[in-house]
Order: sequence, then C-alpha cells, then structure tokens
Amino acid sequence: MIRWGVVSTGRIARQFAADFSFVENGQIVAATSRTVENARAYAHQYGIDTVYATYAELLADESIDAVYIASPHTLHLGQTLSAIEAGKAVLCEKPITVDPGQCERIIAAAADATVYVMEAMWTWFLPAIRKAKQWVDEGRIGRLLQIRADFGYPIQPYAPDKREYDVALGGGALLDMGIYPVALLWLFLGRQPAGLEVMSRHAPNGVEDDVVAILDFGDCLATIGTSFRCKLNNGAYLVGEDGLIVIPDFWRAGACHLYELDELKDSFSDPRRSLGLNFEIQAVIDDLLAGRRQSPVVPLAASLEFQRTMEAIRAKFTAK
Repeated sequence: MIRWGVVSTGRIARQFAADFSFVENGQIVAATSRTVENARAYAHQYGIDTVYATYAELLADESIDAVYIASPHTLHLGQTLSAIEAGKAVLCEKPITVDPGQCERIIAAAADATVYVMEAMWTWFLPAIRKAKQWVDEGRIGRLLQIRADFGYPIQPYAPDKREYDVALGGGALLDMGIYPVALLWLFLGRQPAGLEVMSRHAPNGVEDDVVAILDFGDCLATIGTSFRCKLNNGAYLVGEDGLIVIPDFWRAGACHLYELDELKDSFSDPRRSLGLNFEIQAVIDDLLAGRRQSPVVPLAASLEFQRTMEAIRAKFTAK
C-alpha cells in the first residue's frame, strides 16, 4: 500500500482524489493547503484522515510514502526539492517547473537521493493515447508527415491576479495549457524541432494568452496552439503517408480513429468511468511497489525536453 499526501487542494487535486476510487494499493492519508480551512474541507469531502497546517508537517509524517503536488507552477521547484530531501516519492503537476534550469535541478536532486519523481503528464497514460501510439509504431499510417494539436479554453475576464495570468505564479497559456500539445509532439516524434516560427498575443500585463507555433522536424511539420482567449478544437491529428489518426479532445482522450483518406478503418473507445487520472496514479503506485526510481513512461528526461521546447517557443514570442 502506497500512502499519499496531497499538497494544495484546488480543482486538479479534487479530480485526483475523485479518481482514487479506481486505484489499487494506494490511499490518500493526509492533505495540506494554503489555508488549513481549505485542507479540512478537502479532507472531509474525500474521507482523508489527517490535515496538516504546513507542508513541512506533512513531509515530517514518516507514514507517507509519496506526495502529490498540485500547487501553482512557481512553487513546484521548492516543494519538489523539499519532498526529495524528505525521502518522499513525488508526482508533481505539470509543468514540473517553469524553465529548463529548474528541471535540471530536480533531475540532479532526484538522482543524488535515488528518489522517484514524475511529472503528472496524465495524457500519456490514457488508453486512447496508448492505442494511437501503438498504431503509429506499427506503421498503420506510414511515416508521419504532419502533427496538429491545440488546447485552449477561455479564461475570462482577464485579471492580473487570477492564477492563470499571475506573473508571480508562472502565468501564461504556454505553461498552463500549451504543455499538452508540446508533450504530444515529444511522445510521437521524440526529438526537438530543427526550427520554429511563433505568433503570440499577450494580456495587458504581458502574459501570453494566445499562441500558435509551427515546428519543423525535417521530415515532419507540426502546428500547435494554445489560448486563454477562446475555446480551441482541442483535438490532435497525426497525419502519415498512408493514413490519418484523429484524437478528439486529446488531452483527456477517450477515443481515437484511424482513416485511410476519408474511409474509417479502425476505432478505439475507452469505456472508463473515471476522469482518467487513475491511470497515471496507478502507474506511479506500481512503479514504487516494483522499486523503480523513475517512470518508464514519463521519465524526467522527457520533462526536460518539454521545458526546452517551451523555452524555445517563448524566445520567439511576438510583440504585444
């Protein structure tokens, strides 16, 4: 049994706790949040026995094996390093850090302490994404020529102190939502682009709220987008020489479809009753019970590549 402590109790942490009913060999036993009142409300809602007023108190609990960090982006580095120092396994929400240098610090600390750390790229564990990857690896659509993916929802009205826009909390569409299409490119291509072009729009405080990037991988072109201004299609399209894979709402994928020209050749549908976070949670639990010190699905090396791609995109931001 892997005993979990939850750090921060916002929306994604509630989804995390809700999916624990679909997990084996794991239990949330403690929670902490920005205020003890928030932690108590969360613990009451999900039947969690222990509430801690501070993160340090939670880390001092020797019965806790792993921590799930769901705090704002800019807190991830310090909280993850503290958990590593305490010998706790870590599942940290995406983005694991706000730049490559911070990610390198986590990689080094985890290696030195031989502590398990994984970025919560839950999309990579979804059955529909795994099926699409299998089809590509089997050559069902031939050599990849194009990938198109976007993820955006309106975060309106704009307010500089809203978490998504708050500069001090790592605000901006790229880190918050854009990491999903960035990670999808790494999953299917496994390399950095040779070049890229970017168009961006920015909120009054300078935070990017609408981004489109075209990435040149030599034999494959990719177009990705993210936005706080509008609802995007949020699908992914893997275009090969011999076919096309369509993944509706790829970030939370429940299905994928394989076409040859306009003819549907294959479909996969995930009958899950959960939100889908249980797949990554179960994978972490299984890794820990097996004694693994890193995820074979989302290794920290992949997290570093996400950061490097996003840094390259930021360097190309256009004027406001």
